[in-house]
Amino acid sequence: MKKFLPLITAALLLLPVSATVATPQESIVQTGDIDRFWQAYDAVRAAKDTAARLELLQHLYLDPATPGLRALMAARRYTLPEYVEAIEQYPRFWNSIRPLTARAKEAAASLESDIAALRRIYPELKPASITYAIGILRTGGTTTGNMVLIGAEIALSDETVDVSELREPLRTRLGAYFKTRPFANNSQNNVHEYVHTQQQESAETLAARVVYEGVAEFVAELATGKRAPLALYVYGPAHRDEVRRRFKADMDITDWRDWLYNSDRNVFGVSDMGYFVGYEIAKCYYDRATDKQAAIRAMIELAYGDPKAVQAFIAQSGYLVD
Repeated sequence: MKKFLPLITAALLLLPVSATVATPQESIVQTGDIDRFWQAYDAVRAAKDTAARLELLQHLYLDPATPGLRALMAARRYTLPEYVEAIEQYPRFWNSIRPLTARAKEAAASLESDIAALRRIYPELKPASITYAIGILRTGGTTTGNMVLIGAEIALSDETVDVSELREPLRTRLGAYFKTRPFANNSQNNVHEYVHTQQQESAETLAARVVYEGVAEFVAELATGKRAPLALYVYGPAHRDEVRRRFKADMDITDWRDWLYNSDRNVFGVSDMGYFVGYEIAKCYYDRATDKQAAIRAMIELAYGDPKAVQAFIAQSGYLVD
């Protein structure tokens, strides 16, 4: 969810200046890393050996990188050799995603109104930047400090993307995800990650992490009117009692494999059921509150790093009441 030498000097003169847009809320959207990636991609594909490919990628993609791209690489521990390997092994994937990443500016177009809507329900909102860049299939969105980091190769995808070269379980997981047309839900994804820039870091317990993600899901839905069309929102309501029972038993664990950031190879047979539980907790808390704006403030400003505070929040929500 938050984690590649001087050659071709003339080519550097042709590199585009990073596209940057400032909203009235002082949010910054940057998309120029995408253009630089595809210039580097073409050069890497034409190079004759690994050393030259690494040098080109460093020179054309990483050296002029925005702070957001550098943060994305650090958060997901991306390395230059991994990029080169992915470029070499997944040509059909890259060819199919390439035209879709050109939609980054279009994807960011609603940001001004979305952040304005978020500010209306949470006036204490602090500014953050958003960077669209190309990663290596480990995140569609994550955050570092006040930076939202969007993995464009996932977030801007749709059902046309060719996943046939990817290894399992990534092929099945991303294939199913791409069929939900993530690009169409980009505004909700942006706001979800933006909410994370307002939250404290969470503790490692399942309860803390689930509430952390669920609050971002619920608040993003309030601001945008959109919810991701994911299987967890179909399975969850149909198995609400079973999911709640399992969560109640697992709340204090620090092994999230059945709940978060996973494939469908878990006890539910559906990815990321922790998001559903967190969403339900946040919704229950909000629905019970008489002062809705105060409820949103309490959710976003919760001490996620304090397991006792998280437990108290869950209790106040009434989610665990049979």
